[in-house]
Amino acid sequence: MFETRSFHSRGDPLWSPWHSTETHNVHPARDAERSQQVFDQERGEFRGKTEAPIGVFDSGAGGLTILSALQRELPHENYVYFGDTAYCPYGTRSDAEIIELTDRACQFLLEQGAKLIVIACNTASQAALNTLRATFPVPFIGVVPAVKPAARTTKKGRIGVAATNQASKALYLRQLIDEFAEGIEVFAVGCPELVTLVEHGELDGPVVEEVVKHALHPLLKEDVDVIVLGCTHFPALRPVIKRITGSGVQVIDSGAAIARRTHAVLDAEALIRHTLPASAAHGELQVWCSGDPGAFSSVASKILGYPIVAYQAKL
Repeated sequence: MFETRSFHSRGDPLWSPWHSTETHNVHPARDAERSQQVFDQERGEFRGKTEAPIGVFDSGAGGLTILSALQRELPHENYVYFGDTAYCPYGTRSDAEIIELTDRACQFLLEQGAKLIVIACNTASQAALNTLRATFPVPFIGVVPAVKPAARTTKKGRIGVAATNQASKALYLRQLIDEFAEGIEVFAVGCPELVTLVEHGELDGPVVEEVVKHALHPLLKEDVDVIVLGCTHFPALRPVIKRITGSGVQVIDSGAAIARRTHAVLDAEALIRHTLPASAAHGELQVWCSGDPGAFSSVASKILGYPIVAYQAKL
């Protein structure tokens, strides 16, 4: 059963790619013994490590759509990707569970030498981003639904947000709508079955089309003219989504904006890798997962469009 929610409240939004990065001075209690001087020193150690990889994290395969956008924007960079497939999906978990799992994943990425980490998961960004920024010395980029550009695009004043169950009901979505879509009707629906499709590598075909059509029906029946893909898994289904929505509905995701924001942060931190070895056409990529690496290799290869060999991380 689907629940379409319309939001009309006020509040301050979570950080988005269209906002400047906040500075957090309060660290979690478990790190209370670390002084600000020590914290700043640790952060400074990462500056200038241009050859170090960009870390990309998601609960599963969805963040590969963000990785693809990053590779287009920053082709010279090295990347290390981690999908927490053993615990996917995150959309049904509590904030405390999500924070614990995300913290563990980021520690793994730091052990691989990541100079910056992109939390390529809307649910994890909403639950854990502030804690991560206060805990670890590297820059973090989070993702949120692309409500702002959707509000600028709509002609009817009616937009839809397709997300996970948790994200579709989250306070931060309501806050984004209040900040960027005042006076616009916004309808949000949870589509967990689309996450399942992507995690299984089912990206097209009659069965996939029927599932996507059923999932998006609550939004389309509201006569929206823009649909925001509020989960990083969903852009992997974009061709199917566009066939179903037709030319009268624009489909928006945050991948390109996240990539541009990452570029800007790397530039500000003097962390951009400007050159490649003469024999290389692009940077290197390592792919890790917490579940079955064979299955994840197959799914990742479909999403990225080239062969991927994933490795299992023992966390």
